[in-house]
Amino acid sequence: MPSARRHTYRTDLTWTGNLGTGTDTYRSYRRTHEVTAPGLPAISGSADPHFRGDADRWNPEQLLLAALSQCHMLSYLHACAVAGVVVTGYTDQAGGTMEETGDGGGHFTEVVLRPAVEVASPAMAEQAAALHDRAHQLCFIASSVNFPVRHEPTVTVAGA
Repeated sequence: MPSARRHTYRTDLTWTGNLGTGTDTYRSYRRTHEVTAPGLPAISGSADPHFRGDADRWNPEQLLLAALSQCHMLSYLHACAVAGVVVTGYTDQAGGTMEETGDGGGHFTEVVLRPAVEVASPAMAEQAAALHDRAHQLCFIASSVNFPVRHEPTVTVAGA
């Protein structure tokens, strides 16, 4: 059995929401921040608007949902390529549910991915649908969360 390979990642986070008095009160600061990594464009972030954040910036909950959606797609495309299933189009309209707890915290209870996949021929459609299970097994992010990640895929055939 080959040894496990380790990958490390790094990001930098800078809070940009100090309005001059820091966090002296709950309403005296903005939740704005920037996430950066070497060689990549910055991500403008904030809290969800329900938590005094800015609606025109990404919030951590959206980024978690996007990471699950991206990871599934990348794992799925890999599984299809290995299996000889030719994918010609892929979109996903993912949704997630987070519940707040009485102590001010909260947690995700579920994410549902809704990948819409287009394949090159009708003979590939059934296998294309089945490969979502394999993609879920391969997805690093889905394997790292403690809530269910479900899939509601649709498969169509190019030109049909």
